[in-house]
Amino acid sequence: MGEYIISCCSTADLSKEYLDKRKIKYLCFHFTLDKQEYIDDFGVSVPPSELYRRMIAGEEAKTSQVSAGEYTEFFEKILKEGKDILHVTLSTGISGTYNSACVARDMLAENYPDRKIYVLDSLGASSGYGLLMDQLAAMRDSGTGIDELYEWAVDNRLNVHHWFFSSDLTFYIRGGRVSKSAGFIGSVMGICPLLNVDCEGKLIPREKIRTKSKTIRRIVEKMEQNAENGLDYSGKCFISHSDCLEDAKEVARLVEEKFKNLNGKVEIFPIGAVIGSHTGPGTIALFFWGGKREN
Repeated sequence: MGEYIISCCSTADLSKEYLDKRKIKYLCFHFTLDKQEYIDDFGVSVPPSELYRRMIAGEEAKTSQVSAGEYTEFFEKILKEGKDILHVTLSTGISGTYNSACVARDMLAENYPDRKIYVLDSLGASSGYGLLMDQLAAMRDSGTGIDELYEWAVDNRLNVHHWFFSSDLTFYIRGGRVSKSAGFIGSVMGICPLLNVDCEGKLIPREKIRTKSKTIRRIVEKMEQNAENGLDYSGKCFISHSDCLEDAKEVARLVEEKFKNLNGKVEIFPIGAVIGSHTGPGTIALFFWGGKREN
């Protein structure tokens, strides 16, 4: 069985330590604050609290994906070591980075005809994308070959469920994801929109719920309704958050209280700078395995 590498981008919103421990290689997206460019390096250059403080103060945050040239350089280092590659990208419903990775793959295929370069659209984002990577790492470690792993990922990527809400609509309004009128009414009435990622990897509003405490309970109910085997769910559960750790801990507490057979404790990660640049502070996202996502 040939040796191979699995890789992703920083938008999988795990931690550098977690990715290193699981032997998952990665590339970093980029973002700018007040026209100064930074690497989305898991909060090293700009800690999450500083990112949101500066955004609230009025600094404009913009993001840019990994370029085809960066992918080419990254992939070629691995190919020169005689290893194959399975790279998983952020959803095409959110970013064009999949296309850049495919351009690099096609360019390199001519020079490395004996190597395998798989590029897969995760159809996911943040730590849901990370949850998929975690499972691929586990299967690789158990001896699954790259061809079988790629096919499994294609068949099962839509089984990762993504549910999230925000208690602060400021940056959803600025980014045009929520209209100004709806955002104003929602803020006044304390409405927290509950969204998920659909089968095309796009963010879709699902419910409008008054008060954060009700939304926290509702997002856990969504896990109860959609998780594999319901309350007997025995897989992993990840949560990501944008500078609202206490809310994330409360969701984790409720999940662990309801789901007694979880595979370990709920893992909590900060939302990275790229996705956080669009959500702003106050977003909680819950990820778990279930049936196929549908529209």
